[in-house]
Amino acid sequence: MTYKICIDIGGTFTDCLVEDSQGARHIFKAPTTPGVFQNGFMNAIGKAAEGFGFEIGAFLDQVDRIVHGSTVSTNALVEGKVAKTGYLCNAGHLDVLTIREALPKPVFEWRLDYPDPYVPRSRTFGVAGRMTATGDEIEPLDEAAVADAVTAMKAADVEAIAVSYLWSIANPAHELRTREIIREIWPEVPVTLGHELNPIGREYRRTIAAVTDASLQPIVSRYVSALTGALKDAGWDGELLLANCVGGMMPPEDLIRQPIYSVMSGPTLAPVAAQQLMPGQSVIVADMGGTTFDVSALRDGALVVSPEARIGHDMLGISKIDVRSVGAGGGSIARLDAGGMLRVGPESASAVPGPACYMRGGTKPTITDANLVMGLLDPDQFLGGTMPLDKEAAIAVLTPLAEEMGVSLEEAAHAIYTTSNNAMVGLINDMTVKEGIDPRDSSIVVGGGATALHIAEIARELGIREVLIPRFAAGLSAFGGLISDIRREETATLMQSSEAFDADRVTEALMSLQAQGKAFLDAAGVAEKQHRFEFIFLGRYRYQSWEIEVPFTLTDAGLTEADLERLVKAFHDMHERIYSVRMDEDVVEFTTWKVRVTGECAEKIAPAGKVPSETKEATVRQKRPLYLYSAGAKVECPVHMGGDLIAGDMIEGPALIEEPTTTIYVPEGVSITLDTESNYLMRVG
Repeated sequence: MTYKICIDIGGTFTDCLVEDSQGARHIFKAPTTPGVFQNGFMNAIGKAAEGFGFEIGAFLDQVDRIVHGSTVSTNALVEGKVAKTGYLCNAGHLDVLTIREALPKPVFEWRLDYPDPYVPRSRTFGVAGRMTATGDEIEPLDEAAVADAVTAMKAADVEAIAVSYLWSIANPAHELRTREIIREIWPEVPVTLGHELNPIGREYRRTIAAVTDASLQPIVSRYVSALTGALKDAGWDGELLLANCVGGMMPPEDLIRQPIYSVMSGPTLAPVAAQQLMPGQSVIVADMGGTTFDVSALRDGALVVSPEARIGHDMLGISKIDVRSVGAGGGSIARLDAGGMLRVGPESASAVPGPACYMRGGTKPTITDANLVMGLLDPDQFLGGTMPLDKEAAIAVLTPLAEEMGVSLEEAAHAIYTTSNNAMVGLINDMTVKEGIDPRDSSIVVGGGATALHIAEIARELGIREVLIPRFAAGLSAFGGLISDIRREETATLMQSSEAFDADRVTEALMSLQAQGKAFLDAAGVAEKQHRFEFIFLGRYRYQSWEIEVPFTLTDAGLTEADLERLVKAFHDMHERIYSVRMDEDVVEFTTWKVRVTGECAEKIAPAGKVPSETKEATVRQKRPLYLYSAGAKVECPVHMGGDLIAGDMIEGPALIEEPTTTIYVPEGVSITLDTESNYLMRVG
């Protein structure tokens, strides 16, 4: 027997999904260990080894591949615990990171300041030297000023340096020479060049990507080194792949070189899994973990890629799979605000100390505590009985809140439950309704250990009729890692228009990007027959401020003048699809060209199964008290054990289904049926 492993580090638990050579999948969980994430990583592998009856070394001897999605870089950005970074820019342009893209604010609120820039002015250095938009040098680089700036940064204990000059995408000579000077003075400091990392025309986005990447260099490098060292000490020296934010995997050395691609890498794997489970369909992916509730989507089976991703006040600067989060995880803390309104999150008890019922010192009421008090969770069956919960501790932290609210304990718990549900509904609305998408046209795929307790009420509020809860829902992101391919995106800026289109120059740029992508796949050891390339341009109507992404096909011969009509039509069609309007007579401008590179190295899986034509009502084996708001009291609710159910078994709510790593709540008016692949298909009336 051989095994493949994906480990996904979340805010509270580290998930380890193991697939054996017979295709069976097994989920193991260990508490996340903030600050030393590699310990939680190895603890999860240790639990898997124990589950299969091995010592960890003997188990790793039989592991073919380990893939990993982490929150290390995301946490560092959110918490502001990044490396001390210096920034070199053109003289006279020190405010790019302050002004950003002219942040919207009320016009007459003159007292509102811009948020602080990502790199403070004290570590921002402007140097003389200038290129034009066509790549001509109009002022030589002041090399002495560069040297002085580097010396000052070294004295200030800067840990990484970002360089982003105007129009470096047209002529990178000044950025390249600046790096040479830095290497001469300070060889060991990490350096990120804007034109290499993110070669796009938008100054702020190129710059924020560069400084973000630089600030993560020491952090990701230390983490990956610690992780690979821990694996080596345990006796494993096989293939390790790390998740990136474009829905694929990268070798560790590539992620160390460009650590910005590790941001939000774990959550981007959930839609990859959903894409396999429900191919070709429009899907909302809902993933509730211990700290956040994450939402992503598939539109007609395609991953949604966003160039507008934000972390705090700043954009990320690069394109990534669109995943949005709200602080509504199992560890989110409930409280009353100054006006006496109940608030849930975004503050979280996280992994340490965690909810009070975890018995690790938590002293504030959380969603998990509320679910336990309501009876949604069985204190003796949490994580398959391996982690008992303390119901009395949950009662103790909820009682003061209930008294402050003037309601019973169960009513307070239910208020926390519904308040968190409303936050989740709001996030899904942001990603669908506010972008012109009717959520009722989509199904939901559930990920995360806690989501299945809430999803029926969320779906009902949104008018969504169908919900798929995979048997491995608690490890959906980890499962996405197991089936992910190696992916990367190469980008170049080349301004063209439908009035003046140079097909030869565009072809040359695309072929160069494709060659870069091929070199990346070759270095990753992907066989050429598994190489896949997608071609995209960013276009806009003349005088528009913003571009849209448009995919197109490219033959081995490249583009010709005859292809222009095809590209323009593709732009009009996409513009109409997004904005419901097209202007066929307007000039189309092409600004940026991309090649998305895929190395197909993972085995694909069968989609979700079918519900048998003949179904039967599942036998009720036990019951437990569950608080129902409609009844105003606890009632005896049927409880089904997932291991006892077979394909075609149907359950009508109200009922509960216990799985080792998740619990499913089936409210009144909702039914659920087990399909032929052991997934749960929920129908919401």
